[in-house]
Amino acid sequence: MSPVIEEHARARLITDGPLTRPVPVDLRYDPADERRTVHIGLPDGTDWAFGRDLLERGLRTPIERGAVRVWPCGRTQLIVELHSTDGVEVFQFEIRTLIRFLARTRTQTPTASPDADRTPQPPSRTTRTDTSRTDTSRAARTDTSRTTRPDKSAQQEEGATQERGAQPAHG
Repeated sequence: MSPVIEEHARARLITDGPLTRPVPVDLRYDPADERRTVHIGLPDGTDWAFGRDLLERGLRTPIERGAVRVWPCGRTQLIVELHSTDGVEVFQFEIRTLIRFLARTRTQTPTASPDADRTPQPPSRTTRTDTSRTDTSRAARTDTSRTTRPDKSAQQEEGATQERGAQPAHG
C-alpha cells in the first residue's frame, strides 16, 4: 500500500474587487484510488475532487470538466475555477507548486492499470467535517460569480454577438 501524498500549499483567492488574498489549501492524492483523483481542500472545509489528468492538462492548455475549469496564466501561474451552488471561487496557484505535487503523484502511481482507459470521473464537491481547521464565514467570502475566464476569443465573439443584436433585421 502506497502512502497518501499530501502537500500544504498557498493559493490566491481572486475576487471581483481589486485585492486578492492568500489562502492555505491542502493538495491530496491517494495512489490506491483507482480513479487517480486529486483533492483540493479549502479553508472553509470544502473538498474538491477531480481527475489528476484535468490538473495536468490545465498546466498546458485551458480545460473544463463539469464544475471545474483550469488554465495556465502566463508562465508561472495556474488558475483553477470552481463552480458550485454557492457561486464561483477562483484560485491562482504557482505552477511550480503543482508540478512538484503532480511529480510526486506520478512516482506513487503504477505505470499500467486495468482502468487506464476509463472515462475520467466528473469533479465532486464535498464538505469536510474537520473542526480543527479554521472556518471562514460565508459572509467573509466575496461573491465571485461574475468572475469569468480571460478568454479573448470568447470576449470577441460576445462583442460580435452584441453588435449583431443591436442591428435591425432586414427582410
